Amino acid sequence: MTTDEPTPTVDEPTAGAATAPETAAPRPDRRARRLGRSLRIASGVLVLGLTAGAVAGASQVGTAPPRPLPAADVEVAPTPVTLECPGPVQLPQRSVRGDAAFDPAPVAPVVTVDAVTAAGPGAGALEVHALGGGSVAEVAAGGRAVHLADVAAPFVVRAQPGDEAPVAAATGASVVTDGDARGLAAASCRAPSSDDWLVGGATGVGSTATLVLSNPGLTAAQVTLEVFGPNGPVEQTTAQHVVGPGATRLVDLGGAAADQAALVVHVGVTGGQVSARVQDTAVLGFTPAGTDLVVPGAAPATRQVVTGVETRASAVGAPDAPVLRLLAPGDGDTTARVTLLGSDGPVALPGADEVPLTAGEVVDVPLGGLPAGSWTAVVDADVPVVAAAVASRTGTPGDLDDQPRVDRAWSASTPTDVHGVVALPRGIAARLVVAAVGRDGDDRGEARATLRAFDEGGRVLTEVPVSVDAGTTGSWDVADVAATAVALELEPREGSPLAWGVTLTDVQQDGELAAVLAPVPLSGQAGARDVREDPSAARG
Repeated sequence: MTTDEPTPTVDEPTAGAATAPETAAPRPDRRARRLGRSLRIASGVLVLGLTAGAVAGASQVGTAPPRPLPAADVEVAPTPVTLECPGPVQLPQRSVRGDAAFDPAPVAPVVTVDAVTAAGPGAGALEVHALGGGSVAEVAAGGRAVHLADVAAPFVVRAQPGDEAPVAAATGASVVTDGDARGLAAASCRAPSSDDWLVGGATGVGSTATLVLSNPGLTAAQVTLEVFGPNGPVEQTTAQHVVGPGATRLVDLGGAAADQAALVVHVGVTGGQVSARVQDTAVLGFTPAGTDLVVPGAAPATRQVVTGVETRASAVGAPDAPVLRLLAPGDGDTTARVTLLGSDGPVALPGADEVPLTAGEVVDVPLGGLPAGSWTAVVDADVPVVAAAVASRTGTPGDLDDQPRVDRAWSASTPTDVHGVVALPRGIAARLVVAAVGRDGDDRGEARATLRAFDEGGRVLTEVPVSVDAGTTGSWDVADVAATAVALELEPREGSPLAWGVTLTDVQQDGELAAVLAPVPLSGQAGARDVREDPSAARG
């Protein structure tokens, strides 16, 4: 089943209210304030100390040899950064518990968007508007943060460049404290794409999965879906969908791919670009078992890295143990070699180190038995694969529950060495996770980077070097680094392979809610490009 949801303008009452941005006098240089200290993670321990395309000549046709032409440097101006932010979670219209008298959504979600552009030469104007609607917030050039509350629809954040490309990011978060959709569903706002892999979700008993397709562009986008399950590719009654400009389309994967215990969805787009995500919601019997957003991960590759897997101590075979999901989407079978990196280095789990993969079949690998902490899964295979992981937080039973409530957080695979930014949702505890993954299994080099934390004016609160021992995952609370930070930027140093993300924890009376944020890569950079004229045009 699909539904179109055109987004109304924010001037209409149904668009939701938004808090006015707080003013802050920006400073001219985002690197003007740097604290003289360094931050090192060695075996997961945080230590603070004192420091501070070329376009080549095209095809050659005919017999006359081409005359060599000199290359020319062409300056390319920086471009705006456009990010689409998730709106509220989709509340169930009926309970998946099978009880018609039970209200599946007794409380409304608390939905926010937090955006920031860093002060400095790239700090142009920041604009926030509802998808397909009018402007909600406009901030003059100079850098600053914006917080929007009572968000009722997907939003688009556009950061204009200054003399340089903007350093910008945004995050959308929904908190539901009761009912079937209980959980923290948060994701970094991301640029629209024409090709996405969504690894996560299920449509089996007690599970619902809704594919959300948003089109922030000006033309309609034709979307083609491939869905994979444990038994291979899933035949769909409708594999193609049209998403109009400024519109959102919802696809009920329970109707398109029913009774699938594990899902992977490939989204291909022609005629435009969309932002895609899967809302994954589950119950265990009569107990909420978590809601989260499955966001796009890295494209199929022979190496995948999944970081930000926050675990509590779990036994082998425990139902709330973390799970690694894998798929080889091509035509060839393979064996995935899985390495789990913790604070003390690699840990071997029986049955998880080598995983046979049949082409087209989704496989879930239980990770029960891992000690509590922050983990990174490194997956190597001889053919391209996709990967993601999910970890649970177990709380206490509610008044109508027969077992403890659970929330789950999906971690998508990410490219390594991402120089990016994460906007931090207000009022939710954040933890930075950095893993030294190496170029391959024999790489023993440590990971090094520069961490910058920004305040509400987009200014640098602190700038510190970060170091992580080879083959380990380090993490620390953001509040211990910069208590008032609204965003983090991590800039990897050359030759230091690393993966990073931010985990979120929202403590409620009945337990913790969790989510994982991937970094927003810096884009739209200016610079000189080496351009050569086609020599075929200069034949004499």
